[in-house]
Amino acid sequence: MRKFLLPLAAATFLAGCAATAPVLDVKAPAEAACPKEVPAGARCYTGEDGAGSFYWIAIPANWDKKAVVLHAHGGPADTGPARAERSLEDLQRWAVTVKAGYAWAGSTYRRGGYGVTMAAEDTERLRRIFVRFFGQPQRTLLHGQSYGGGVASKAAELFPRSWDGVLLTSSVLGGGQRAYNFRLDLRVVYQYVCRNHPRPDEPQYPLWMGLPADSQLTRPELAARVDECTGVRKPEAQRTPQQRANLATITSVLKIPASSLQGHLNFATWLFRDITQQRLGNRNPFTNIGVVYRGSTDDNALNAGVLRYAADPAAAAQLARDSAPQGKLAMPVLTLHAINDPTAFVELESLYREIVARGGSGDRLVQVFTDESQHSYLADAQYPALFTALLQWIERGDKPTPQKVLDLCKGYEAGFGGTCRIQPSYQPPPYDSRVAPRP
Repeated sequence: MRKFLLPLAAATFLAGCAATAPVLDVKAPAEAACPKEVPAGARCYTGEDGAGSFYWIAIPANWDKKAVVLHAHGGPADTGPARAERSLEDLQRWAVTVKAGYAWAGSTYRRGGYGVTMAAEDTERLRRIFVRFFGQPQRTLLHGQSYGGGVASKAAELFPRSWDGVLLTSSVLGGGQRAYNFRLDLRVVYQYVCRNHPRPDEPQYPLWMGLPADSQLTRPELAARVDECTGVRKPEAQRTPQQRANLATITSVLKIPASSLQGHLNFATWLFRDITQQRLGNRNPFTNIGVVYRGSTDDNALNAGVLRYAADPAAAAQLARDSAPQGKLAMPVLTLHAINDPTAFVELESLYREIVARGGSGDRLVQVFTDESQHSYLADAQYPALFTALLQWIERGDKPTPQKVLDLCKGYEAGFGGTCRIQPSYQPPPYDSRVAPRP
């Protein structure tokens, strides 16, 4: 790895300006009490990066400078200013990294809301801060989770000399348009079925905008509307026949579990408002023109009745520049994804594999799958196994197989807890089998 500092990307698509604050201008990290989840003896530090991001750093006792893990967090459901507490929450969740002997550093990003390149820059800036104040480790690993997986896949390409290896877990991959088009599908199908978001007596608006800027609709109010239409918060036996039919139509056409309906609809409301209005100047990057929806009791009526929207080509291109990876990897990349992930569906891994293959880097990608049904966090022992496999690939050229990761994981079960759920032979279906193709 090169030891000098690299320039940040020239422009940040969604932040309005590039992150250019020199690391030398920031204050030294302040020592802070580690949260209880971090192993005893570790030292923790916190600070602000000079561009508005807050961060936490944790260094295990007797750290040998072998490796640091830079963490790109998930989201981006929080659309307001950066919260210092966010990075602390990430450290608490990912304390397994410190327990495994790695230093850990995580940024809040400079603001909430969507901005993949922005978040990649903020993660790179934190890497520089770490090197400036704690020295250059032998290896620097980048870990992205959920939305942060998309951030890390972009950071791997923007700053290829910064990372020796990349781990992507439960990741939203492929760029904003490919990953979120299905949420436009959800909005139009939900509105066709339920007709209450918006209600007929409320101001009408194009559903791609998420929600009008001046709308006072709250998440609890939207949840009540969803329950009114589908009974999703009630036991199945307490739903009316119409609610059962409505819920079946939405979940069958969208291929999502009922338990994730509300979460996806929240993203397709408030995050869509953030993307289209705050980041893209009231322009639409999503399309469902020509999409054929299937899975209802009357697909002809559904396809004739859903609202249709064409993407603004400039907005779609802008979103792609910010978020879509090119598949050109200069380092090993290892992924872990739950087969039944209710939030970031596993077919996104097929999309990413295709992108990396087109970019000529297929030999630098290994994908591992687990039969869990979780999104935010998977079994503890799997994470040190993944980091070990990644380091062995970097240092020995020992490219892992899913079976090898499973074997490593079993060796960590006693010390870290959790049951290894890796399925070595699994391969995800194609992306287009989950998301209705755009012609």
